Amino acid sequence: MFSSPTPAPGSRTLASNALRNAGLIDRDAKMRDATDKPGGRKGSSKTRSHRTRPIDVYKDSGPNKSGSSSSRHTLNSWSSHPTFILPSAANPNLRSTLLSPSQLSARMNINSSHGGSSDPLTIRGASSRPATAGRLRRNAVSGAVGTNSPSLIPVRVTRPTLKGVEPWRKLVQKRWNSATALLDLSNLIEDEIVKQFNLLPPGHGGNSRDAAVVFKLAKELKPQVQSLNLAKNRLNGQHLSQLSHYLPGLVNLSLQDNDIRTYRDLDFISGKKDKLTGLKELLLAGNPLRDEMMQKDAEQFKNEVSRRFPSLLTLDGQPIAQISFDVSREPNKPLTTALEPSSTTFPAEMSGSLIVGVDGALLSTFLVRFFSVYDSQRAALNDAYDATATFSYSCNTSIPERARTLALHHKLPNQRKLEWGPWLDQGNAGSRNLTRLSHSHEKQVQRLFIGGEAIANYVSTLPTTKHDISGPPEKFCVDCFPVAHGGLMGLLVMVHGEFTELPAEGLRSFDRTFVLVPAPEGSRAKLSGWDVVIISDQWTIRAYSSPDAWKPGPMIVQPSAARQTKAGPPANSDKGSTPTILSPEQQNTLSQIPEPERAKVLHICVRTGLNVQFSVDCLTNNGWDVEKAFANFEQVKGTLARDAFL
Repeated sequence: MFSSPTPAPGSRTLASNALRNAGLIDRDAKMRDATDKPGGRKGSSKTRSHRTRPIDVYKDSGPNKSGSSSSRHTLNSWSSHPTFILPSAANPNLRSTLLSPSQLSARMNINSSHGGSSDPLTIRGASSRPATAGRLRRNAVSGAVGTNSPSLIPVRVTRPTLKGVEPWRKLVQKRWNSATALLDLSNLIEDEIVKQFNLLPPGHGGNSRDAAVVFKLAKELKPQVQSLNLAKNRLNGQHLSQLSHYLPGLVNLSLQDNDIRTYRDLDFISGKKDKLTGLKELLLAGNPLRDEMMQKDAEQFKNEVSRRFPSLLTLDGQPIAQISFDVSREPNKPLTTALEPSSTTFPAEMSGSLIVGVDGALLSTFLVRFFSVYDSQRAALNDAYDATATFSYSCNTSIPERARTLALHHKLPNQRKLEWGPWLDQGNAGSRNLTRLSHSHEKQVQRLFIGGEAIANYVSTLPTTKHDISGPPEKFCVDCFPVAHGGLMGLLVMVHGEFTELPAEGLRSFDRTFVLVPAPEGSRAKLSGWDVVIISDQWTIRAYSSPDAWKPGPMIVQPSAARQTKAGPPANSDKGSTPTILSPEQQNTLSQIPEPERAKVLHICVRTGLNVQFSVDCLTNNGWDVEKAFANFEQVKGTLARDAFL
């Protein structure tokens, strides 16, 4: 008898793999136990599943185990085999069931014409697969190879991207019209480039930095951008904070349909501090601020905007009235600019008080009485003001340069006890410094008092003062001259001086401007003994400075004999060799020093007699503190050489 040929090594493994790849046999599933960690690594347990695998069942019951001498199985020998293991839910223990020969034949395709004697079987679906080396693998994203079935797994579509600012550059260039110098950046969220590159425009997720990038790219355009349209972008003041920095030469600007809610938003681009000083046309329609203010007070809104943009000619299509002065000059004659005065010379001398058009005794009587009553009984000032009189005051908290140079804040004993708080805020009122209140028209109105009673009541709440009217006259300076007021001839009176604030006993300087008219016969002012009545009273309170500012005589801005006599000659200089003026070489050196350091150098030159270079060295070594520098000079002046002095 003839025995069956011996099967080729690995033929069974190839057959099993073919069945699995064809989907006729499920792959083994790993069993999990209680020590498994979902989503993580398996625990330390070494327990392994001992479930019988289908291929093991096949090996145990295969032809070799049954004693058949045939090891190479043809299609008939496979079909006549009684059992084959496939997974099934009918058997929960093995999770498999037996496949009958007829069922196996139904899952297999006999292709005798394709296969020869050496091609024992052909698996359904396997014939359509390419060779292993060039076969395309099926994956969960693309679906089965050779089919049109879509994947059930979401697919992320990668859009084309440009690095850095290139998408924004492309957008700006697309929106740029060089012929009209117009950059149209309106409604950026709907732009195709924004959608293509997933950009976040300012106002739609983008912040002020993104806006700065766009403005910086706009700065690179040639010619310079003259008109900019930013409509429909939900922009606020923060988004516009860098606009004036990159595009200071804008002439026309549209902010229509954005999110401008307060005047502070406009302050980011307003004309103060050299911002958009050439802006001629501005569109703000469709912003919450404009919509609200147009219903409340349209004229106030126009005034607030025009005040922030002095060069503005058109607001929302409406012209803005401009105040101009006609200057007659010859046609085609260029304007000439005046020469800037030197910081070290001044040709005129300071004169004393100027009183014109009024009897000095009348003015003196009014001022002495007014300041005496103000210091002692302010409520009695009710009669001194007209029923329509206005009063306001403002505080300038910065230390004047003269006081800083002379270190008055440190020299005077009580200056550090003074506080600005009681002056700046008094309930709903307080200092009416328009520079600080530029964003609030409401506060500007609240801090303007009208009528004698309201004025007297309010000034009674301010800190107590003491004006040394009977003291040295040089502490005060008065300028007075006639002015017209309502068909009457009035007086404009300006008083400069100082007062002591109580109880701190510190000094403050002030400027007070009155508009006075004759008190009508029978009026409360006349009956109370006031010959003139106050129509306007404006008061400015400043940090203390020396009255040298209005002292009659030469306005000394460089060392002279008068100033040198105070410091005396240098310690080791020859008698009578005190210089009276800086030499041209010293003046040239001094002119190269910027302010405010120049004033400090000049002060040290006057007090010590040191030349400019040594004065600079002395200040530099002492942190530019004038008093420390002078004290240091007193310690070392005996060791200095003669060339250190003027």
